[in-house]
Amino acid sequence: MENLSFEESLEKLEEIIKELESGNTELDKAIDKYTEAMKLVKYCSEKLNNATKKVNKILTENGELVDFDVIEE
Repeated sequence: MENLSFEESLEKLEEIIKELESGNTELDKAIDKYTEAMKLVKYCSEKLNNATKKVNKILTENGELVDFDVIEE
């Protein structure tokens, strides 16, 4: 799973959801698919969290990485 990109993981998750929503999946297979889907959700969530952390860093004038805080007015 770690070889998959975020987009590939999300696409696979969507396929699993469609298959489970169809109602034509045997119980044992549905449980396996559900387990796989939950692993994909966790993987995608971790990827998003890591991306968010990277985006929230900016370079200061002296080249240091600092947290970027959005100031709402």
